[in-house]
This record gives sequence, C-alpha cells and structure tokens, in this order.
Amino acid sequence: MILIDGIIIWIHLLAACIWVGGSIFIGLILAPMLKNIGNSIEERLTLMIKVGRRFNKFAFPSFIILIVSGIYNSRLFFENPNNFFESDYGILLFMKIILTIITFISYIIHIKTFGKEIENRILEDHDPQYLKSIRSKLIGYGRLIVILSVFILLFAALLDSGVKFS
Repeated sequence: MILIDGIIIWIHLLAACIWVGGSIFIGLILAPMLKNIGNSIEERLTLMIKVGRRFNKFAFPSFIILIVSGIYNSRLFFENPNNFFESDYGILLFMKIILTIITFISYIIHIKTFGKEIENRILEDHDPQYLKSIRSKLIGYGRLIVILSVFILLFAALLDSGVKFS
C-alpha cells in the first residue's frame, strides 16, 4: 500500500467518525434530552432543527468525502463492473454502495424537509397536530439515517475482515 492510499483510508475513517458518530449522538443523546429542555414543543423542535443545521455543516462535507474516498478505495471494482458480482467481496461492496445511495437520498430529503421555512412555521403555527407531525418526521428520518449508517459500517467491517459467504 502506498502512502496516499493509507492517508485516503484515514480520511475516509475520520469522515465516517464525524458522520456516524454525530448522527448517533444526535439520535441517542440530544433528541431524548430535549424532552426535558425548553418549555414548549416549539422550542424543542426549533432547537433540534438548529442543531441539525449546524451539524449539517460538518456532516454533509463528511458524507461527500466518504463517497469520494469510498469510490477511490474501490476503484479496481469500478474498472470492471463484473467484479461486483463475481466475488463475495464484490457483492458486499455492491450492497454497501446501494445502502450508501439510499442513505444519501434519505439525507437530502431530510435536509430539504426541515429547512428555515419549517423552523419559521413552527414558531408561528402552534397547531399541536402539525408540531407532532413535524416531530415524528424529524425523528423518523433521523432514525432511518442512523440505522442505514450503522449497517454501512457493518458492511465496511465485513469487507475489511474478508468475510466469505461459502
């Protein structure tokens, strides 16, 4: 392995730490804590959206770095796409790519769904049904992204271990 490959793997791992670690922190630590912070659901939702927006300043570049460095690390498979279906490693890698695409799409929908307009509407619209709906969507997308990200890490570990199906 040449030095550049090692550095790119290190960058890939660092980006994964930011992406997955930050997502897990928000989902397992911050979101449950918000039940005890603030006087109203509007304040809690607004805080969650603001924290999410701040996290996205680091998460989005990290996710892009993961994709680019992942493609670089898998470049030999992309040279001959049949490689994805001719070995256990290739099949696992293909499944990891599919999960990454699903995660990316879910993340983009999540970002677009909870923009500044929604934050303003939360502050203006005190309809409990609307606020419950927003909270439910926020939690649902967050959980989906965390679960997908953890499975992507599992696939990365399986690929690194050289696991065989047969």
